[in-house]
Amino acid sequence: MRLRTLGLAWMLAATACMTAGQHKAAVQDDTADKLTVGKVQREIRVGMSGAEVIQVLGSPNVVTTDENRREVWVYDKMSTETAYSTSSGGVAALILAGAAPVGGGAGGGMEGSAGATSRSQRTLTVVIKFDDQKAVRDFSYRYSSF
Repeated sequence: MRLRTLGLAWMLAATACMTAGQHKAAVQDDTADKLTVGKVQREIRVGMSGAEVIQVLGSPNVVTTDENRREVWVYDKMSTETAYSTSSGGVAALILAGAAPVGGGAGGGMEGSAGATSRSQRTLTVVIKFDDQKAVRDFSYRYSSF
């Protein structure tokens, strides 16, 4: 019975420990409608209307005009991702001698903990320029990750 209890305690302690990567994967947001370079490259085309651009990318952060009074839309997105992981666990064993008096015996234990923090930032700026007929005439983007 004691051996089975000790084995169960060991299994629980071992499964409670997760690596920083496992913790990050558990909290990572993989939302499909995020603004990404790939989405801009795949879906934005010269000649699109403003309504079509909004359908793909959503509303712009800034709407302004160029020197010829044509609309320019700017999507400026920044994300900071912080992952913190901590794991601790311990195993304690009590070895009782068969002939030892009540309360006697030898005990041993092992405990440990570990932690990690990871932080990254990404920025994406998309500039969409429209012509006089309100259709996309040009677009550009800048992506950085640090």
